[in-house]
Formats: sequence, C-alpha cells, structure tokens
Amino acid sequence: MRDGHPRGWTPEQLGALQHCRELTRHHSKTFYFGSRFFPAVQREAVWAVYAACRQGDDIVDEPGGGETALEAWWLSTSAALRGDQAGDLARGDDAAQPVTTALRWAASCYPLPEEAFHELYLGLQMDLRMDAGGTPYRTFGELELYCRRVAGVIGFMIAPISGYSGGEQTLDYALKLGQAMQLTNILRDVGEDLERGRIYLPDNLMAQYGVSRATLEAGQVTPPYRALMRFLTQQARDWYREGRAGLPYLHGSGRLAVTAAARAYEGILDALEANDYDNFSRRAHVSGPRKLLMLPGAWWEVRSSPSPV
Repeated sequence: MRDGHPRGWTPEQLGALQHCRELTRHHSKTFYFGSRFFPAVQREAVWAVYAACRQGDDIVDEPGGGETALEAWWLSTSAALRGDQAGDLARGDDAAQPVTTALRWAASCYPLPEEAFHELYLGLQMDLRMDAGGTPYRTFGELELYCRRVAGVIGFMIAPISGYSGGEQTLDYALKLGQAMQLTNILRDVGEDLERGRIYLPDNLMAQYGVSRATLEAGQVTPPYRALMRFLTQQARDWYREGRAGLPYLHGSGRLAVTAAARAYEGILDALEANDYDNFSRRAHVSGPRKLLMLPGAWWEVRSSPSPV
C-alpha cells in the first residue's frame, strides 16, 4: 500500500474511490464522521459500500428513477460484487461507473455479502410500492421490516470490513444498530418525506395515538403526535441499546468508528426532543462541534468495553 491506496491502481480507479468519498461526505455527514475512524483502506471500502447503497436510494427518491432504473442498479451492483466488469453496462449511466469500480475493488478485498445488498434492493422496492399506492405501512412490523432492509443490513456489509468475532450474534447486533439509525432518519424526516407523498408512520400506531393524515399534512405538532413520536423515539433508543452490545466484538479501530457514528445518530433523537418533536418546520441535526464533543464519550465507551476473549 502507498498513501492508503492499493499499489497498481490507475488514476481512474483512484478517482472512483475519491468519488465515493465525496458522495458519502455530501449525503451523510453523520455517517462520514464515523467512517473517518476506520483505517485508510477500510474506510475507502466503507465509502464504496455507502456510495453503492446511496445510488440505489437516489433512484427511488429522485426524479427520473423507478422500477427499471432500480433493476439496472441491482444488476450492476450484483455484478460488481462478483467482480464482473460487464455489469458496468447494465445501467448505461456514466455516473454509476465510478461507484461500481470502487465496489468491485471493495468486494475483492472483503467478503461483502451479496444477499445483504439484495435485501436492500427489496427495501427500495418497498419505497416504490409506497409511491404507487400512497399509503403508509399498516403495522409496526412492516416498518421494522423496512428498517431492516434499507439500513439494518448495512451492518452486514460493514462488519466484514471492520472484522468481527461472535458470529451470527454480532451480525444481529449490527442489524439492530442499523435499524435504529434508519428509524432515527424516519423520525427526523417526517415532514420532508410527506412532501414526497410518503408516510412511514404505521397506520395502527397513528390510530392508536389519535394522529390522522390530515394532522400530518397540516404540520400540526399536537399532544397525540408528540406521544407517538416519544413512543417511536424510545423504540429507536431500545434498538441502539441492543445494537451497542455488539460493539466489543468489532475488531480494531472499526469499534471506535461505529461507536462514534452510533452516538452521533442517536444525538439526532436528542435534537428532535429538544425541538419538542417538531419535525415539520425544524430539522433535528447534530452540529460538527457537537459531534466532536461526543468523541471522548465514544472513546471511553470503547476503552471500558474490552474485546471478548
């Protein structure tokens, strides 16, 4: 290795990694913040994974996407995971090629599970079905499945890059942590998602707490709405607590990277609470200086939870 990059890489290949880095930094400052604590080569692989997932997400969130584009994304992603350069032609999109180039390299270095990316694909299809039907999920179980597919499985992708012990149990912990982060995003973005016509809050919980679609569309932060937000916020915190049990099983500085990211993401819930659960006119976020102030706590959490023998 030289300067953290594999020897023999062409400028085009190095540019692919830089592209993934910039894409990660632009789209998720919180994820990027945590990723910086991985060693150089690991974090480049993490950025490649994030960029591939982000491209799929953009297909279902941005204009011009849809089922055909998502299918092409899956074909090129699965081909990259198998080391097949022919997959670059699947999308016919020059912008996709740096990401597939970087992902192909990451998959050659680490055992990235193709089934986890396929679960993500199924989760993104759930977004397209919501767009087509215009209806929220019926139950919390459906919401939990969505959180698993679009974020929980990211833990399955990152754990092999970090290295881990503990087998399937560690992956279960990683799943919970990813689900917690996705539910955090959903709670932060209720107003923004509504502008896209999406409501991720389950029908049965909205009915139980006396919250209607009209209430959401009016942007009314009523006492019943706050009660619903408190319930879901606590659910996210429960998932964070469960997921943190797996942190000691991660190897090397990957432990600090994931711990820092988890603390920063959970800080969004603190900000949401400080905003009195107004996620219509205010966006809960954690500032850069606040994230830095979280680092001593993250470092101490890592130091005080030694790796299992």
